[in-house]
Amino acid sequence: MGCTSSSSVQPQNQTVFKSDCKWVYRIPALLYEKESETFFAFAEERRTPDDSSTKHLVMNTGKLKKDSMTIEWSGLKVVEEANHGCYRPMNPCPVYEKTSKTLFLFFIRVKCTVSERWQIHWGCNKARLCYITTNDGGQSWSAITDLTAELKEIQSWATFAVGPGHGLQTDDGRLIVPMYAYASSGSSYCLCCYRRSKVTPHALSLYREASGEKWKLGKMLENETLECVMAEFFDDAEKSNIYCNARSKGGYRVEALDKNVGADFITLPPAEKLVETGGGCQGSVVSFPAQSDESQADDDLSKKPNKWLLFTHPSEQLKRTDLGVYLNKLPSDPNSWSKRWIINPGPSAYSDLAYIGDGWFVCLMECGEEEITERIAYKIFSYNEVKQGIEE
Repeated sequence: MGCTSSSSVQPQNQTVFKSDCKWVYRIPALLYEKESETFFAFAEERRTPDDSSTKHLVMNTGKLKKDSMTIEWSGLKVVEEANHGCYRPMNPCPVYEKTSKTLFLFFIRVKCTVSERWQIHWGCNKARLCYITTNDGGQSWSAITDLTAELKEIQSWATFAVGPGHGLQTDDGRLIVPMYAYASSGSSYCLCCYRRSKVTPHALSLYREASGEKWKLGKMLENETLECVMAEFFDDAEKSNIYCNARSKGGYRVEALDKNVGADFITLPPAEKLVETGGGCQGSVVSFPAQSDESQADDDLSKKPNKWLLFTHPSEQLKRTDLGVYLNKLPSDPNSWSKRWIINPGPSAYSDLAYIGDGWFVCLMECGEEEITERIAYKIFSYNEVKQGIEE
């Protein structure tokens, strides 16, 4: 990519979506398409900070200015195609299919102003699993494809959501969309069908084979887990592994690995390295090639398989503040996570990472001076800065 040396550039923190008295922007999702060198940023546009007030999904596309290491954004655009009747679109989750050059934007549509809490309480699902596609960089989108009826498992869920944050395409071409669902496991009243069931959340994946057209659901994680993020990395034997990092209701994140390309995760032993915040918060993860210790990234690294992981999440347990970056050079070992490097001191919540090559990353994050709902901003930083930050 030929980016500027990190020694001459300070990390940027610039606004992409700014809340005001009319709209509140939350739930960032970021995708970097390498061939066109285009950033796709998505978010929810809400009337208030409350989840049930979401009205639209919005997007912004950007190009990297390499001389200043900033992104020039085209401007906010409402994704009108995601709206349909008395349903609100939520949880943007983009994933790019390289062969057909198709960008999928997954999301859920929820009936009117029905809250997730109401669905969980009554065990009555009012969410639908949908996506739209574009082949021209988001200038136009397809009609909505609704997968809800095709996936029988959804019928037994109280509610569910995709992402939020980016999905991934594996090295062999499989598309994977992270998600979680409140599945029946006991007893509580169901308003819809007069049955009794207890629902608990579990992370899982939605996936499609490289040569297939049908979408399938993977097995749920055994542990109680919510919003999750996934990345593909290759071990020392050059075998593909799918890593899952999930929000929990405990004090630490839940981590899992799958050697079946995202269909059957096994929870890793708890290492208590990655803290969970309060009642939980979404985080983000990306994989990238192992870096050299030289001041400049080796151009040949771009041709090597992804070996390492980078994770972002609020780093305090009591509240959503101080967005931290964590590095893991041995992803199969949860004890190998580094100390935190704080890239956004102060109010910080949901985030999404993109690796753009040559040891450079972009993080899209919720942040503000007083509240996390003030804006969604981005920061560009390098591996060298991560290395220095975690060693301080």
